[in-house]
Amino acid sequence: MELDNLYQEVILDHYKRPQNKKLATTFDAQVHHVNPSCGDEIDLNLVIKNEIVTSITWDGVGCSISQASVSILTDLLVGKSITEAYAIYDNFVALMQSKGAIKGDESVLEDAIALAGVSKYPARIKCALLGWMAFKDASVQAQAKSELG
Repeated sequence: MELDNLYQEVILDHYKRPQNKKLATTFDAQVHHVNPSCGDEIDLNLVIKNEIVTSITWDGVGCSISQASVSILTDLLVGKSITEAYAIYDNFVALMQSKGAIKGDESVLEDAIALAGVSKYPARIKCALLGWMAFKDASVQAQAKSELG
């Protein structure tokens, strides 16, 4: 039970003191995602330089899970290569889709492991994934833009 309390504290800390919550004025891609089931919203700006995620900034409104999850994402993915970021993304999505069957790899997910319990609540999975889906969308757009020159 102590671990659950620690996880709750991690989520609340990211919700109360979100990382990178201020949209940068320069970006390679900007996306807006909404969770239609609850109304949570995320605007996310992304910068990728030389295949490295150099900046993820965001703004949004919603529940503690959606807001903490995107805060954790930004903290976790900035500085990673796009390949590493996608591996972390895939790991997190698998955790969320597991319905509690897998525990997740803390060495990969770091603070995002605190959201593992959300996977047991289907109505909340979309909340946890909102920022991650926005990141994936923005990264595809940013990479397409860089390929076009």
